Amino acid sequence: MKLKLIAGNANPKLAEEIAKKMGIELSPATIGRFSDGEIQVKIADSVRGADCYVIQPTCAPVNENIMELLVIADALKRASARRITAVIPYYGYARQDRKAEPRVPITSKLVANLITASGIDRVLTVDLHARQIQGFFDIPVDHLYARPVLFQYFKDLNLDNPIVVSPDAGGVERARAFAKLLNADLAIVDKRRPRPNEAAIMNIIGDVKGRNAIILDDMIDTGGTLTKVADAIKNAGAIKVYAAASHGVLSGQAIEKIQKSSLEEVVITNSIIHDTELPKIKVLSIASLLAEAITKIYNDESLNTLFV
Repeated sequence: MKLKLIAGNANPKLAEEIAKKMGIELSPATIGRFSDGEIQVKIADSVRGADCYVIQPTCAPVNENIMELLVIADALKRASARRITAVIPYYGYARQDRKAEPRVPITSKLVANLITASGIDRVLTVDLHARQIQGFFDIPVDHLYARPVLFQYFKDLNLDNPIVVSPDAGGVERARAFAKLLNADLAIVDKRRPRPNEAAIMNIIGDVKGRNAIILDDMIDTGGTLTKVADAIKNAGAIKVYAAASHGVLSGQAIEKIQKSSLEEVVITNSIIHDTELPKIKVLSIASLLAEAITKIYNDESLNTLFV
């Protein structure tokens, strides 16, 4: 069975890097728009009987990129691809994973239904906002973590007296696993969120005084919560405050907030594309991680070695 890599428009640089790591070429495809904005897809090569991997994070513009993924999948299905795997480094709508109040949707489940209905056979993703989203799919989901990439970076920094900080109670398990790898202590921030994308810091559980703190989260969106947490940690006596997250959404005034904050550096991955270098922000590549995962899936091998 032939292996084919197809890149959507959401993150072509990451797709190219994955292909280079695997030593193959991206399959040529035309993915454009009709004059009215409808998505137009044409796969140039034959994919009959092929094992196809569509690399398409569903980041902003979220709706456009989701629809593009579905249309590419339909084109591959109708061209008789044997298996279609959606490689979604960042899964959009992941925060809408439950009914937090009456009369609201569970949009992450809706998106999972759309992906399944399009003919996609399996999903490969990285650091879902909520791990139970794997259960929203009726197809296999391989859920990777960017933790090994982030860990290696901070290990090489060799920070003196580090402490890993979870910015909320929900991220404690993630932060604890990272702290264990770094052989560091753990602190937790107790916060209250009066409005969406807004947080009021209440209390820091743990001693950050005289420590180099690493705030660990799955994503950084507007940067409001992160910068407030960083300021609270700095005011509590931390020497330097770093932040690490798998996904740099960086919407609204996030970049400006980070620049003006007490953060020393923010470390993210290239699951979401950023065209320019960003001050105070370090972007690490997950191409090797995804390339290895795709190779293992293609060869029907276990992915256990990728879960550090």
